[in-house]
Parts: sequence; structure tokens; C-alpha cells
Amino acid sequence: METALTRLVGVRHPIVQTGMGWVAGPRLVTATAEAGALGILASATMTLDELRAAVRKVKSRTDAPFGVNLRADAGDARERVRIIVEEGVRVASFALAPSRELIATLKDAGVVVMPSVGARRHAEKVAAWGADAVIVQGGEGGGHTGEVATTVLLPQVVDAVDIPVVAAGGFHDGRGLVAALAYGAAGVAMGTRFLLTSDSPVPDAVKARYLAAGVSDVTVTRAVDGLPHRMLRTELVASLERSGRIRSLASAVRHAAAFRALSGTSWARLVADGRALRHGKDLSWSQVLLAANTPMLLRASMVEGRVEAGVMASGQVAGVISDLPSVGELVERVVGEAEATASRLGGLSPTPPLVAGPAAPAPR
Repeated sequence: METALTRLVGVRHPIVQTGMGWVAGPRLVTATAEAGALGILASATMTLDELRAAVRKVKSRTDAPFGVNLRADAGDARERVRIIVEEGVRVASFALAPSRELIATLKDAGVVVMPSVGARRHAEKVAAWGADAVIVQGGEGGGHTGEVATTVLLPQVVDAVDIPVVAAGGFHDGRGLVAALAYGAAGVAMGTRFLLTSDSPVPDAVKARYLAAGVSDVTVTRAVDGLPHRMLRTELVASLERSGRIRSLASAVRHAAAFRALSGTSWARLVADGRALRHGKDLSWSQVLLAANTPMLLRASMVEGRVEAGVMASGQVAGVISDLPSVGELVERVVGEAEATASRLGGLSPTPPLVAGPAAPAPR
């Protein structure tokens, strides 16, 4: 299925596996790349040394293209960009819009720049700055998300920019891929669907919690970090929503200390990242601290398997997913469903087909 996306990044199928913290490591990314889709490493939860090691591990296992996801507002974003360039990574994606300077640095090195956005104006901005493509996530998507549904946001962005647009938020099968292509997208990006595969490193108990969830069990809350965050409704989420300001601050400090010890991040860096997150937003300092160390809350579930103590970011599609195929099986299934759907839609054309011909004579 050749599209502008496959031609741009060199993959066989117009499918992107998103960079999910603690989930999108070398194992999942390698499986995705080998299946012919674009796998993206999540670097925000890695130290610089871990990032370089992860990139080299993927490169040792596959010759297929893959990408690395970065937090554009991280204090060490430039160092991470340097690693991507030095290691010859094909694609750099960003959770937030990167600066014009970072885009230029990557493009000068031949790296494809693909930021994720949640609004048309953001897509227009990064396109004007030289981004090669853009991932557009509608409100159905997991993690930090917006309020506009993919079916409304996607055509707005497609009409506004002249670079390939990848649709995210609400996709899990081949029918969705065909729908995205019909809207004018060049492919789809999926997170929750790749998380729920046998190649995902997420503990079985956590996967079972996702599979048991219905659509109504996936909620959007501001209790974690003050920003709209789509995740499974758990006791932790309910507890955070009930917590007062003092309790929230104590929890934030505790998690921040744990994240600092694990990642080697200094308090100064945490505060700097927190200030960046707080810029332009009305967040309390407890929310800022939680936002800066949300990776620890994700780690509790995605790595340690503590479903009662962690955050489980999730797209709404978790409510309609019921199995754990391998990544190879998933990609093959999505492509097969897309081809069957496209063929079925082709059969809906009028019979006989409408073709240009001589004009009918005017009525007398």
C-alpha cells in the first residue's frame, strides 16, 4: 500500500507504531520494523546512554527504517537530537512541536521530521518551519489529548498543509486505515493497538486490564498533571481526583524524587522541565511536578505491573480490542482488512460505471 508516507520514510505499509513511554522499546520497535511498518522508540523515559544503546540494539536486529520520539521541551533535547543524527536514525518524531532550529538541524542531517500535533494551527506552524510530515491526534487518542475528534480534526489539517498527514486517535484495524486514506491522510498511527500485542513488553496483568476495559472505562482526567490525559479509569485516578492540594503536592514530590533517582535527572532539570510545562498553562506546582515525573506513574504499571498504583494511558479503542496478536500478525491483518474494504467500496460504484461521453441531446 504505497502512499506519501511509505515513500517518505521507506516502509512497506502506511502504519506507524507510536512512541509510548516504557512500552516502545527495542523489542516492539524491531517487531514493527520487520513487519514493514514504522516503529518509533520512546526516548523520554531513557537516559542519553540508554537511548544510544536502544538505537544500536534495533539497528543490530533489523535493516528496516525506524524512528525515535523526543520531548521537544526537554532540557536535553539537543543532546538527543545529536544521538539521532550520529546513529543514522531515519525519523524523528516529537510529542510537542519542535523549534525551528531543531527541525533545521535534523533536516540538514537527512532525518525525516514528523511532529505530533492536536490542532490545525500547530500543524500549519511546523509545516511552515520545514517539518516533512505531521501526525495528527484526535481526542480519541491516548495520553495527553485534545477535545476535537479525529474525524473533524483530520480533514482540517489535510486541507491546511501540503505535507503528508498521518492520522492518530481511534485507529485499530484496516477499516480505519481506509477511512483515514479517504480523508486524505497518508497513513495511520496506533499506540494502544500496538501496546496490546504479544511483542509488547507490558506485563500480562496490565494487558488483561486493558482487554477487560469497555469504551466507558477509558476516561479523560486532569487529576494527574493538570492537562487533559486519556487513560483507563483506575483506583489511582479516582484517588487523585479526590485528593486535596496538600496531598497532591506530597504525592508529586515523592514521585519526583523517585523519577530523579531512576533517571539521574537533577532537581534543577526537573524544575526546568516543570517550568517549560507550566509555560502558558494555569498549573499548580504540584501539577507541574506530577507532569514532570508522570513517567514514574506510567512505569509503575507498564514495567512493574502494578495496575493499582500506576497510570495506564489508553486510547478509546481499548474498549473494542479483545486479542493479543503478534505485531507481524497485526500489521498483516490491518493491511488485509484495508485491501478487502477498499475492494468492497470499489464494488459500490454505479453500474454501469459513470464515464464521460457525448452530451445528451437537449430536450425538444
